[in-house]
Amino acid sequence: MARPSTGKLNSQIVRAMIALTLLAFAVVYFGLIAYFFFIYDWLYPEFTEEDFLRTGDVVTLGLLLGIGISSASLLGWFLARRIVTPLKSVAEAARQVAEGDFSARASLRRGNYGEAGDLVDDFNQMAERLQRAEAELQYSNSAIAHELRTPLTILRGRLQGLLDGAFTPSPELYGRLIEHVDDLSAIVEELRTLALGNAGQLDLQVSHLDLADEAEAALTSLEEPLVKAGITITRQVNSAVTSADRSRLRQAFVALLENCCRYAPHSTVLVETGLAGEHVFFRCTDTGPGLSDESRTRAFERFWRADDSRGRARGGSGLGLPIVKAIAQAHGGDALILSSHKPGLAVEIRLPRRDQPVTL
Repeated sequence: MARPSTGKLNSQIVRAMIALTLLAFAVVYFGLIAYFFFIYDWLYPEFTEEDFLRTGDVVTLGLLLGIGISSASLLGWFLARRIVTPLKSVAEAARQVAEGDFSARASLRRGNYGEAGDLVDDFNQMAERLQRAEAELQYSNSAIAHELRTPLTILRGRLQGLLDGAFTPSPELYGRLIEHVDDLSAIVEELRTLALGNAGQLDLQVSHLDLADEAEAALTSLEEPLVKAGITITRQVNSAVTSADRSRLRQAFVALLENCCRYAPHSTVLVETGLAGEHVFFRCTDTGPGLSDESRTRAFERFWRADDSRGRARGGSGLGLPIVKAIAQAHGGDALILSSHKPGLAVEIRLPRRDQPVTL
């Protein structure tokens, strides 16, 4: 789309300074002429016209103001360059970003004004965030396609086998097909939760609750999977009252416990709740293989898995911990992996302590 034809900023600055100088010239020059021709004779009648002309004041004043105009033009050009150069750099980089090149950055020369530096820095930070968001979107799209491909392929293969008569219909076969559909539904729901959390639109039904009660409820709902995984549960659940969404918190607690079942079988899991200053917490610590320092920094990335200790072969979509973090942040809190010298992994959900119910 064609841009409207407007004067460039540096030209406008130069013209403005010239106009100001000309205005000053006109006021002083014509004011002095009026003074000499109409007021001077009345105030000083003893001076003659020859004395006035010998002074050469009018001519000298014109020369001085001519020099002033030239100086103002030069100064205006210099100032215009200092002001406009970073603006041009930002404008050029913005055009490149608008065309899809998120690697474009504005540059700043030495000697520019502080406000210009702030503008360039803010623009570059924005462009960097857009570049990261674009990379994350591309990765997420690829990962989503990969996660959905496997269950869809299996489901289609089973249905095609039924259609061709290769498989004999049975309750067991239909049960496996339903399991694949459930897996697809779970992935879609997890993606929906993450999308709402990232957009700050995760709907929360806030009520007064105790994290100790919710932790016990989550443990009860997963009693059979925990036993099947050979996990021994130890509890240190203390009262931790706050206001939060009961179902969302239970979803986060269950996700952490399911991670233990999937990635740390035959281990001991310590479940804790309590108060810590202005926060309440739910902490889940297992004695499984744990994660390396590098893996800890990426544990909350969507679709990421540590293939060495918590790999794809053991299942999982790579969305469990990101969902836990999204739910915690939607409540004004956070989820973090605690550092420890012992084997295993300790994940803590930390929420603001609210003694009275609030609406988020």
